[in-house]
Amino acid sequence: MALMFTGHTLFLALMMFAVFTFEESVSNYSDWVTFIENVDQYEKQQLEGLSAEQKLKKTVLHPSLYFDAEDVQALRQKAHTSHSHLFRAIRSAVTVMLSNPLYYLPPPKHVDFAAKWNEIYGNNLPPLAFYCLLCPEDKAAFDFALEYMDRMAGYKNWLVENAPGDEVPLGHSLTGFATAFDFLYNSLENERRQKYLEKIWSVSEEMYEYSKVRSWGKQLLHNHQATNMLALLIGALVAGVDKGSQANIWKHTVVDVMEKTMFLLNHIVDGSLDEGVAYGSYTAKSVTQYVFLAQRHFGINNLENNWLKMHFWFYYATLLPGFQRTVGVADSNYNWFYGPESQLVFLDKFIMKNGAGNWLAQQIRKHRPKDGPMVPSTAQRWSTLHTEFIWYAAEITPQPPPDYGTAKMHVFPNWGVVTYGAGLPNSQTNTFVSFKSGKLGGRAVYDIVHFQPYAWIDGWRSFNPGHEHPDQNSFTFAPNGQVFVSEALYGPKLSHLNNVLVFAPSPTSQCNQPWEGQLGECAQWLKWIGDEVGDSTGEIITASQAGDMMFVSGEAVSAYTSAMKLKSVYRVLLLLNSQTLLVVDHIEKEEDSPVNSVSAFFHNLDIDFKYIPYKFKNKYNGAMMDVWDAHYKMFWFDHHGSSPVARIQEAEQAAEFKKRWTQFVNVTFPMKNALTRIVYLFYGPYVNVSNCRLIDNAKSGFQISLSVNNTENTISVVTEYQNLKTRFDYLGFGGFAKVVHENKVTKFGLGTESMEKWIKNNRVVFPFGFKVNIIAGLILGVSLVILAFQWRFYISFSKMLRWILILVVILWLIELVDVWSMCTQPICAKWSSDMTRLEHDKGNKAKQLEGNPVVLPDVIITSLPASGAEILKQLFFNSSDFLYIRIPTPYLEIPETEFEIDSIVDPCEWKVSDVQNGHFRLIQGWLQSLVRDTKLHLQNIHLYEASRSKIAQHSAMSKDKKKRSKKRESLSEQRSRARGSQDKDAEYIRELRRHLIYYPNARPVLSLSSGSWTLKLPFFQEILGPSMRALYVVRDPRAWIYSMLYKNKPSLYSLKNVPQRLAAMFKGESGKGKCSLNEGYAFEYESLRKELSNSNSNAVSVLSYLWLTNTAAALRINGDLQPTNYQLVKFEDIVSFPQKTAETIFAFLGIPLPPASLNQILFSTSTSLFYLPYEGEISPSSIHAWKQNMPNKEIRQIEDICCSLMDHLGYPKFIE
Repeated sequence: MALMFTGHTLFLALMMFAVFTFEESVSNYSDWVTFIENVDQYEKQQLEGLSAEQKLKKTVLHPSLYFDAEDVQALRQKAHTSHSHLFRAIRSAVTVMLSNPLYYLPPPKHVDFAAKWNEIYGNNLPPLAFYCLLCPEDKAAFDFALEYMDRMAGYKNWLVENAPGDEVPLGHSLTGFATAFDFLYNSLENERRQKYLEKIWSVSEEMYEYSKVRSWGKQLLHNHQATNMLALLIGALVAGVDKGSQANIWKHTVVDVMEKTMFLLNHIVDGSLDEGVAYGSYTAKSVTQYVFLAQRHFGINNLENNWLKMHFWFYYATLLPGFQRTVGVADSNYNWFYGPESQLVFLDKFIMKNGAGNWLAQQIRKHRPKDGPMVPSTAQRWSTLHTEFIWYAAEITPQPPPDYGTAKMHVFPNWGVVTYGAGLPNSQTNTFVSFKSGKLGGRAVYDIVHFQPYAWIDGWRSFNPGHEHPDQNSFTFAPNGQVFVSEALYGPKLSHLNNVLVFAPSPTSQCNQPWEGQLGECAQWLKWIGDEVGDSTGEIITASQAGDMMFVSGEAVSAYTSAMKLKSVYRVLLLLNSQTLLVVDHIEKEEDSPVNSVSAFFHNLDIDFKYIPYKFKNKYNGAMMDVWDAHYKMFWFDHHGSSPVARIQEAEQAAEFKKRWTQFVNVTFPMKNALTRIVYLFYGPYVNVSNCRLIDNAKSGFQISLSVNNTENTISVVTEYQNLKTRFDYLGFGGFAKVVHENKVTKFGLGTESMEKWIKNNRVVFPFGFKVNIIAGLILGVSLVILAFQWRFYISFSKMLRWILILVVILWLIELVDVWSMCTQPICAKWSSDMTRLEHDKGNKAKQLEGNPVVLPDVIITSLPASGAEILKQLFFNSSDFLYIRIPTPYLEIPETEFEIDSIVDPCEWKVSDVQNGHFRLIQGWLQSLVRDTKLHLQNIHLYEASRSKIAQHSAMSKDKKKRSKKRESLSEQRSRARGSQDKDAEYIRELRRHLIYYPNARPVLSLSSGSWTLKLPFFQEILGPSMRALYVVRDPRAWIYSMLYKNKPSLYSLKNVPQRLAAMFKGESGKGKCSLNEGYAFEYESLRKELSNSNSNAVSVLSYLWLTNTAAALRINGDLQPTNYQLVKFEDIVSFPQKTAETIFAFLGIPLPPASLNQILFSTSTSLFYLPYEGEISPSSIHAWKQNMPNKEIRQIEDICCSLMDHLGYPKFIE
């Protein structure tokens, strides 16, 4: 199979930047390396769990796979009570099998069995055997099962002759046969037991040998590997009861591979699988069975795996209205290959335990179509009924997930997929939209392949993404649940089958010359090993929902060959209402690009409803689909107003083992200039579109006026999306698009506001309508005066008329000039629709419209040390909008002034008056330089070369590091250590410089590691002005003190010399002029000073008072800052509710949360694969480790001291 992969050279550099800054926050990739080094020992211990004690426990060898013999009676009772609905499904399946033995029984002759893809026989055997176990009185079914197994046992092998290199059918047969043997063991006579057991043993041995040489033995996260490894495990578990030693080797092999699989899955924060929903259900079927069997037989617990916790959304958020059809990303059927009811009940019983899995399984089973293309295959439809029955937890009441019933947007940040309106009933108001622009293999696999954190991963050779498609920037649209634009599903890997753009002429076209689409196309499987393919990528730039509207955009230029010399292939989707979807393609190319044409495709598989030509208002060409007299329409035009006639065509394509028809609309536009913009509008039968035109076509963005149902909508979109300043200038905020309609403005990512305030702010003395009336009155008045002159002086009528006409023309011209310069009404747009406005003027207009000054955010992060504020780096790192800077570092030290900034805390508050009185001028200048001219500040840093002498002397270590005792080192060791540190410190500055070369308008994010800065934010505010955005991170005092005292050895409390520092802080030993009791001293620190002088104080009490005094002082001092400039963030909220907290932080900054940043913060907080210095791994459970590991006496002491402030911050008492 094949793989499509995506990536930027810049992203590689930025990830190296992460490596060079590992002291602050690191992904604990090394943990798995350590595990692998000891994996043999680990698995040996686990597999030895099949000890004599286990064997003695079982008086009966089988069943043992999923349950024991003593459980059978309970299963039979459930079949007639709590599980009756599942038993009916199993009985119905067996009834169908018995009614057509010629079809469902394996053929009598092996040649017929091997002549075709034969997974049906292995798949149908477990539910048949399970029924026989539940209903031992059904002799006909049991005889049928015996005949079934006798035939399979008699074959010389279970391979498919025309697929000599594919053991997947063998895996299905082994899984089914061994499972059925386990279920029916006690009903079989000894001769059959021995015969079947020998077959299981020989096939398992055959599968094990294949695992050494076949690609599925080393290609992870692929449906073939999961299927075949599960088969080998089940064979080993069933046959190994009698023959243990050899079977243990097979188990060892499976556990090794599948534990790596589970480890990699844990990196995938959104619960998705890159092969899509259909093949994803295939892989997940085997993964859930492995997780269950590994825990049952080896005691290996994977139930805390984050991928499992998120996997429910992979089924729920990909469902079209009606619960029958799913998103068709990658090689797909209309829905699932296997399950997904079994996977869903597994998730509900063992992972979620909230009823959502049972509810969705219930809905899917209830709405299963009885005929048509969405009916499950006879080879797959019953294969998971037995596990669904075994895992179903009837005590968990089915209930839908929160917010069910309203259309919601869901982002899969790892997969690169956005959906809207999923998991709803099929009704006229329920619309579905999907958009795909991601990295091949998903973001996690892409990063692992490129940055090689694990020695056991051999690049792309360890993966097989052949089922993926060239589909970056593809979309689907189903208004009212009626599919209007769909994927082409399973088939050849051709770009034009995926609703994406293709270009011509391309010098590297491999098929469909001269046209070429995205990299990796033109074969049955995606060619992921080809030139550039492994480094290609798509990226979702933004995705935001505002009520019934949704805006999403993606960049796919790196998914195309560099030979076409394209600069940007940016597609935006705006769902204006449930019936109307606006799509715009923004394409930029180099001046010497060979490309001169672009072609767009829109598919629909429902060929019963044909596309036919259509013309909008006799102006724009389009197409229409008539669905029972309901007209679904589309039309298009480019920025020149051109609207070519489309080609409407039907085509047949290969799909699985059959053919599938598709129809498509194909429209081709010329690309005469470096910039091309194409507008497409798709709308349903219940809206009236009266107008659609491009009213601004600036380099940095565009505006479209769209009239829907007699409502004028002005849509503004920025296409220079990587430039934060441009976005602020064009839109008036840091987002990517806005819609003005009905005196409201919707800023995607921030919300909807009324325009009344802006109208008042921009109202002039003589509004437009008043001026027109005045001018008309003047014309009438002058005319009356002239008439009066005629009566008195007897002016001839012809001369009088001539003068009146001249005067009217002059006044009309004056009126026209006035309207041209001042009018802001929609009517004025027609006079400027064909003109391109200057970007600067457009920016000024945006500012005037907003009524507020455009202010780019300057972010300050401050907290007490060990409060976890460093985790916020994951929101800002690797971003075109921000430059994350740690302070201090050896080359970014705080200048020495009359006041020394302590690395822990100090009791001194700096006020606005300190700036006004000229205090701390060096720090003022340093801060202004670093924030206002970051690029120049970094360029002016002189980097010492590592080869220079006296390098150790230059190491800018903090005071506490200098004082720290060190073990004696040789001179060569000291020089080597200093040289390595120096190289790393210098490279950090170089990476900051490189980031600003790529993104010159990136805003600085200053992460201040000292708690001293928490009392100095008003000082910062006065220097930085309204652009300051301060994030103050607080932490539960119990968790903070636990981290300071117990997380490290030696403790951070000792390592930082906290007692000595605090004592020196009040004694003024530094001689640097600490703040006095009368000026700048935070009075809250008095309680800490008294505690230090208390002879009965201890580390817990001192730290409790330190947290209390610093936090109370910070809340008081910063309470006077405006909400637009200051926000308190709880560390626990970041870890426990990462998406919600990240969205709140970015809204505070005036910027929508990018999906890439969402993925980073989810990975950092949810996977236990990321750790902070002095803290260890981060997860919702780890941050509460103090509850289990801290003495109750100390917890009570902390709560007694800090209770009032804890209550204010929402930290409840643990010990009453």
